[in-house]
Amino acid sequence: MVEAQPWKGGRKGADGGIDGIDGIIYFKPDGKRTERAIVEVKGGGIGVKDVGRLAQVMERERAPFGVLLTAQLPTRAMERDAAAVGLWENEHTGRKHPRLQIITLAELFAGKRPDIPWVDTSVAKSAKREDTSKQGSLL
Repeated sequence: MVEAQPWKGGRKGADGGIDGIDGIIYFKPDGKRTERAIVEVKGGGIGVKDVGRLAQVMERERAPFGVLLTAQLPTRAMERDAAAVGLWENEHTGRKHPRLQIITLAELFAGKRPDIPWVDTSVAKSAKREDTSKQGSLL
């Protein structure tokens, strides 16, 4: 729903998935150069620490955007810390976008999407066809 690709093909790495990245949204700020937005998904028990960790991952990965998808409503402190990460200005359009965005599942199902320019859907890879010649019969 947010045009994200699974991080590392959806497989957990040696760190068990603790690198702070669940997905990547590719976008083209100028219509040519591809950039990345980090997506983190949290089901419950979220807090300010999750916003801080996502901001650190954004810094580490040099990603202009981070999107925290959550089942719970963010607290005022979470919204404050997300706003403190700042705005990103598109030099081609002059439009400003919040760098760290928190979106609830309810908002997502109501049609809200991350505020990221020029989302690039062309990087999506097709799934490889599975070899079914070695499958046995059910009966």
